[in-house]
Amino acid sequence: MDLNALEERLAPIVAELGYEIVRLKLIGGSRRPTLQVMADRLDGTTMIVDDCARVSRAIDPVLDEIDAIEGEYALEVSSPGIDRPLTRAKDFARWAGHEVKIELHKPVEGRKRFTGQLEGIDGDRVTVALVDAKVSFALAEIASAKLVLTDALIAAAGGRG
Repeated sequence: MDLNALEERLAPIVAELGYEIVRLKLIGGSRRPTLQVMADRLDGTTMIVDDCARVSRAIDPVLDEIDAIEGEYALEVSSPGIDRPLTRAKDFARWAGHEVKIELHKPVEGRKRFTGQLEGIDGDRVTVALVDAKVSFALAEIASAKLVLTDALIAAAGGRG
């Protein structure tokens, strides 16, 4: 299944309700996989359980109609949470100034994992200030990135809801 194509199909439906897809992920084996849909509110306020249920009810019939996943599967809709993954260029711009953990697809100078202060994104290059240096990676080099739970992040997220 092409998750990018699926996201393109679901994004307008979710946006019409006032949400955006942060990430789609298919987990589990072939017996009964789980499609994880991580969504956030377009207005920046905190997602609650009712929001997740709304998104689920809107996309479930579409998933069945296009037969996106062969056989039985589970649909799981969640919010990104405070220590959210950073998956899009706009995420790296929005959360600049906060601590981030980044894992690369391939090692750079013998390392795959970096933790530091996210400085932001310029074009497709993400810059992180480490204790002793600055590093920059192309978005395509990043396997995963997420915010680190800190007091500053809690304070910043507190203003969202």
